[in-house]
Amino acid sequence: MIYIRSFFSNFFFFGTLLVGCIIQLPVAILPQKCTIYYWDKIIMPIALFWPSLFAGLKMEVRGKENIKSHNVIYACKHESALETYAFTHFAPTTTYILKKELIFMPFFGWAQYFYGMIPVNRKGGASAMKHMLAEVRKKTDKGRPVVIFPEGTRCSPGTTKGYKSGIMFLAENLHLPVVPVAVNTGFFWAKNSFLRYPGIAIFEFLPPISAEGKTKEEFMNELESVIEGKCAELNKETVERFPYVEKMLVKSSDKA
Repeated sequence: MIYIRSFFSNFFFFGTLLVGCIIQLPVAILPQKCTIYYWDKIIMPIALFWPSLFAGLKMEVRGKENIKSHNVIYACKHESALETYAFTHFAPTTTYILKKELIFMPFFGWAQYFYGMIPVNRKGGASAMKHMLAEVRKKTDKGRPVVIFPEGTRCSPGTTKGYKSGIMFLAENLHLPVVPVAVNTGFFWAKNSFLRYPGIAIFEFLPPISAEGKTKEEFMNELESVIEGKCAELNKETVERFPYVEKMLVKSSDKA
């Protein structure tokens, strides 16, 4: 049954995105605010309805008092593709920093470009960092929040691949607060998996932290400690509520 439910969930979810990307092309000639409204208020709510209907995958947001509509950088734990689709459901107009190659994907990549995503050349060194800073400044100056995945890639629940200092570079140069975001999405929408499991995907927005007056090491240690600590709490809660997902949790003994 899980395969059938996952099939219909994926078919309608990605089908909605594909149709949305095709319709996006003529919409792109309008002001960008029309594209943002189109995705935030029409396409993504429809797309996210299907995993809820077919897979029984609900979403819950916590820490709403820490969600800001402007002048903020969100540092989000990255466990699945779900947070790349669902974030604007909680924080409209938010844009992402993503690897440059993604915007060249037919239809899907073009839609990301028109929405205002920020492509970065990961191998570009110092020049890429300066370009990223300039592009993020443009977005935040227009009142758009920006999401960065500080690990740079998806990680299974209970693991981390190390936090990269690019977010410190942005925070201290733009003088913006960083709102950490913890998730448990990897339990229900695992990396490179066809299956979609029933449960509650939690997005928890934590109190903002600042880079002001801190060394890179101090800031990065604080950011990682806050996010990973809360994720550990969410992991424990999730396994207690949905015991069947425990097999997806990488325990400390497994990391050694």
